[in-house]
Amino acid sequence: MSLPPWSFSGIKTFDQCPKKYYHLKITKEYSDPPTEATLYGSRFHTAAEEYIRDGTALPPYFEYAKGVLDSLNNMEGTKYCEYEMGLTQDIQPCGFKDANVWWRGIADLIIINHTTGEARVVDYKTSKSTRYADTGQLELMALATFKHFPEVKKIRAGLIFVVCKGFIKASYTVDDVPEILSKWTAEHDKLKAAYENNVWNPRPSGLCRNHCVVLDCAHNGRN
Repeated sequence: MSLPPWSFSGIKTFDQCPKKYYHLKITKEYSDPPTEATLYGSRFHTAAEEYIRDGTALPPYFEYAKGVLDSLNNMEGTKYCEYEMGLTQDIQPCGFKDANVWWRGIADLIIINHTTGEARVVDYKTSKSTRYADTGQLELMALATFKHFPEVKKIRAGLIFVVCKGFIKASYTVDDVPEILSKWTAEHDKLKAAYENNVWNPRPSGLCRNHCVVLDCAHNGRN
C-alpha cells in the first residue's frame, strides 16, 4: 500500500482514530458530510480571499470581520491568499500537485515583507470558541513558508477566530525549523508504520457512538 502525500488534517484524523482514517482516506467508502458549520467556514474563507486579493466587497453577513481583514490588508508586504505549498521528502519546496510532493498544505493568508525578511501566516477559524485551538497547523505552514520563501527568517503566525474574536498567536524563526521538522516527522512515521503494516486499529472515544460516519465499526452505535 503506497503512502500518499500527507497534511495536517490527515494526521489529525489518523490521531483521532486510525480506523476512521482508513475508511475516509484509503478505501474512501465513507466521507464526512458537510455541516452548517463547515459550509459557513468555506464561505468565509472564499469571501476573505476575494476581499483581500481582489477588493471584492464582503457579503453583509461577514461584515463583522471587516476590521480584522482590513488590519491584515493594511500590513506592508505581498499578500498570498489561499496559497498552496508542497514539500518533498527531503524538505525541498515543490508544487502542491507535483509527482514528488510528500507534504502539502494551503495557507489562508501569507504576507511577505521582502525588505525585512519577516512574514505573517494567518489561518482563519469560524469556530465559536478557541477551546480546541491547535497551533500545529501553524508550525507546518511556517516550515513550508521558510522553504518556499528562503528570504524569510522570522514568522509571526496566528489562528484568527473571527466569530468569537479570539486570537492564538505563535512566532517562529528559521532556527526553529529542525525542531518543527523533528516533531512532525515523528507524527508522520506513525502514519507510515500503519501503511507498512496495514494495521488500522480503532481508537474509541466519546464521539464514536453518535457522531462517527464509519458505520463499519463495533464502536459505532448506529451500525
